Amino acid sequence: PKSPTIPTTRPPSPSDPAQTKINPVQPKGDRAELQPNPRPRRGVVGGRSFAMAAAGAADGDQRWLVDCLTATLDTAREVRAFAEESLCQASLQPGYGAALTKVTVNKEVPFGLRQLAAVLLKQFIKQHWEEDEDNFVPPVVSASEKVVIRQLLLTSLDDSNGKIRTAIGMAVAAIGQNDWPEDWPELLPFLLKLIGDQSNGNGVRGALRCLALLSDDLDDTCIPKLVPELFPSLYRIISSPHLYENSLRSKALGIVHSCISMLGSMSGVYKRETVNLMTSMLDPLVEQFSIILNSPVLSPNPDDWSMQMEVLKCLLQLIQNFPRLPEAKISAVLGPLWQTFVSSFKVYHLSIIQASENADNVGYDSDGSERSLESFEIQLFELWTTIVGNSMLAKVIAGNIKELAYYTISFQQITEEQVQNWSRDANQYVADEDDVTYSCRVSGSLLLEEIVTAYEDYGIDAILEASQVCFRESRELKQAGSADWWRLHEASLFALGSLSEHLCEAQDSGYNVRDLLEQMVTDIVGTGVHQYPFLHARAFSVVAKFSSLISKGICEQYLCNAAHAIASDVPPPVKVGACRALAELLPESNQSSMPNNIMGILSSLVDLLRQVMLYTCI
Repeated sequence: PKSPTIPTTRPPSPSDPAQTKINPVQPKGDRAELQPNPRPRRGVVGGRSFAMAAAGAADGDQRWLVDCLTATLDTAREVRAFAEESLCQASLQPGYGAALTKVTVNKEVPFGLRQLAAVLLKQFIKQHWEEDEDNFVPPVVSASEKVVIRQLLLTSLDDSNGKIRTAIGMAVAAIGQNDWPEDWPELLPFLLKLIGDQSNGNGVRGALRCLALLSDDLDDTCIPKLVPELFPSLYRIISSPHLYENSLRSKALGIVHSCISMLGSMSGVYKRETVNLMTSMLDPLVEQFSIILNSPVLSPNPDDWSMQMEVLKCLLQLIQNFPRLPEAKISAVLGPLWQTFVSSFKVYHLSIIQASENADNVGYDSDGSERSLESFEIQLFELWTTIVGNSMLAKVIAGNIKELAYYTISFQQITEEQVQNWSRDANQYVADEDDVTYSCRVSGSLLLEEIVTAYEDYGIDAILEASQVCFRESRELKQAGSADWWRLHEASLFALGSLSEHLCEAQDSGYNVRDLLEQMVTDIVGTGVHQYPFLHARAFSVVAKFSSLISKGICEQYLCNAAHAIASDVPPPVKVGACRALAELLPESNQSSMPNNIMGILSSLVDLLRQVMLYTCI
């Protein structure tokens, strides 16, 4: 089809568009919202052919494009609309992509316009680079223009502005997914050379960012070529703390994780090749993993444990995707992993459970992944669950299962943030109680479940003993006057409640589950319901779950307490637990022994329902 005719009129513009001052608003997704200041002079924006786009960085086409980008920020709607339409038509002309690239990499152009050009360049690559792509819009970029764009982007990966550097890396990765290695053989050597230049920190960052994006999206034909060439350079960064800062080492570990993940996804079809490739990297990797994990977690600040986090992700992929790797090699990292687990609990207990230390708010890394101590602990739990589920590694850690169960229960304590949130919002408490999304409490329960599955009677015995130790420690804390003694008690009940089906069967097999449970729930009677609402709520829930196990006398006592609770002025979590107890205990109760008859309970429930409806309406 014939190319559209673009008007050649230009807007009245500042004599030097590079000096236009722009106050950028941060981009949202792939769209950048920018506001000019001062406001450009109003006029008409015209399009033009970009036949000269391969000329110098200050050519007329680039100047026109800067004017046009500036006009898209005008406060006058008609100016913005015409500028946007001009850009749309210009995108169909030869040289437009090269001109966008020149604006993106030109350090003399204001940051806001460079960022806007980078967004448009990313869109241009998606639509016009490869004819076979689903998003393709004619015409395709010419081979000569592709050469110009690739060269300009590569030589600008070390831009001093982090956001521009990331945008350039994204563009390089998008092109690399189509062109490397056949049409762009120099890409990987250039990136590896950039990584190796320790004097160019921005270059190392840009190359790593680009490789991270590239390794995430390459197919199984490219990964076997990429990994052997890439791994030595990544290993040099990971193993050189004296040369590279931790953030760069973390990024290198992240690329290793992506490569392991991709190799794992290929292992079903190319089993021998992927295992051989993985085995060749295993010894140096495990050595570095051990060194990194041996460093204790001392702070809730994500910058202090970002490398440990990446190591955990790598180990998880290794064990999940290559379960038959030599046991001795993987076992070498289990000791350091345990040290990370134990040291991180001390920080988690102080900063999250007790909130006695200032913990940074939840943040997100450049990939959008959550960076919080909670997410770190969840990653640890997922790794331990995978290790326990691996038959070879389960034998290696069998002697430490009781300690693993003990720390797992300790991690399941209610945090101060949860206390505050649930005290303010009863609906949130109910929702979180039924929620199966990941948290330390849920992840811990999954690990305990896996312990029972993997070790059977031995696992049940380990969990019961760990629960008893936690219960005993909570009583010691109570006697010592600690205000937080109830958390460990509640966590012990929560852990046992999550395994109620297994434990009821264990009682039938000769385990004395009943005595421990009865001791734990009767010990709560007499403590202040207003002072320890979540402990009382958990006791109600546990008695309901183990009603077939616990003595009739204790069940009747808790039934009476539940009936009293729903008719009294007690915190909402206690009423929630009481309702659960009533639902389970009433059908099996001896109604003649009830101090209040069924009609009294029904009346209280109706009143409670009215209160809940009123609260919900408010």
